[in-house]
Amino acid sequence: MCAMTTLVRPPRRHGTPVRIGALAPLTRPGWTEAGRHLLAGLELAVHEANDGGGIAGRPLELVVRDTAADPERAAAAVAELAGLGVAAVAGEYHSVVARAAAARADALGVPFLCSSAVLDALTERPTHCVARLAPPQSRGWSLYADFLLGAGHRRIAVAAEPSVYWASGTRVLRERLSAHGAALTELDVRRLGPAGVRDALLDGGATALLLLAGTPEPAVPLVTYLRREPRLAGLLIGAPAGQPEFAQWAELLGPYGTAVPFLRYLPEDPGPLAGRVRTALRERLGAAPSFVAFEGYDTVTVLAALLRTHGTDRTRTARAWPDVAVDGTRGRITFSRTPGTGLWQWDAAPVQVVDRDPADPDRIRILHTG
Repeated sequence: MCAMTTLVRPPRRHGTPVRIGALAPLTRPGWTEAGRHLLAGLELAVHEANDGGGIAGRPLELVVRDTAADPERAAAAVAELAGLGVAAVAGEYHSVVARAAAARADALGVPFLCSSAVLDALTERPTHCVARLAPPQSRGWSLYADFLLGAGHRRIAVAAEPSVYWASGTRVLRERLSAHGAALTELDVRRLGPAGVRDALLDGGATALLLLAGTPEPAVPLVTYLRREPRLAGLLIGAPAGQPEFAQWAELLGPYGTAVPFLRYLPEDPGPLAGRVRTALRERLGAAPSFVAFEGYDTVTVLAALLRTHGTDRTRTARAWPDVAVDGTRGRITFSRTPGTGLWQWDAAPVQVVDRDPADPDRIRILHTG
């Protein structure tokens, strides 16, 4: 287990700090760029909460644990954080890791606000302890399927790796597409390799290929290979999980990384709060913040409001999710029970299908919203 890292520790002017545990993938094989953005958002909101008086005069403190995309490590971190007396646990990006964290938080009675993981079945049973900001996969990926249908695609392939998350996404896509007469073909990207995927696409006549695989391996070399194949010049390459959101994608792929539609969870018309937070996050990150950074900021904003209103007792906090009504960077946040998820869910999270503009890779084009 990694040593405790406290990234935001204000002076103890008004008593002991109120601690929030934070989970993020900060080392490989975790998606470290996503973890860095998530942590930047969490940190910024803690800083602003303390500037605003903290929690009933007590400073808010973030206690960070690196999950490294390891479910067992995440579960152990939740248990350790619970022993340290945190008022709640926040964060995590990877869905399978967040599921392990949610199970341990539920077992220990620790409130867990999941920032970014989308897997519908984040908990195996209904629980009062777990809430989530990101939209469930069934909503976002169904919207992505609608985008494909609207663009005229009826034969779609997925280049997938074995994973509960990728399998769940494939199922969502297949159900939505088949309901409208479209077909989905699964390709094992690890077994086939780039040449095998190319051959399968040429044989099957797919007009779109979706990358349900990790970044940079195997997604980046696959995209490079396929973009260089003249017989696939008209192929749409998509990445519903959001790989092109981050700067590393553009750095590794250059022009090959543009025009790859992906999901992100930002509003079409951000308000003044989002604009101010964007500026502050850019200063922290040295780059444009991703939607994951905004999810981190909104997570602490919600928890700070809960703790100010209901105190730091875990049981009381865990029962207070339906009382939340907080203005976040991406809209008014409230929680309700969503069928099939077993947790408290923000139903109004914005969803977009976007891509990077070939004429200006730093510019994001909005292709579809819902």
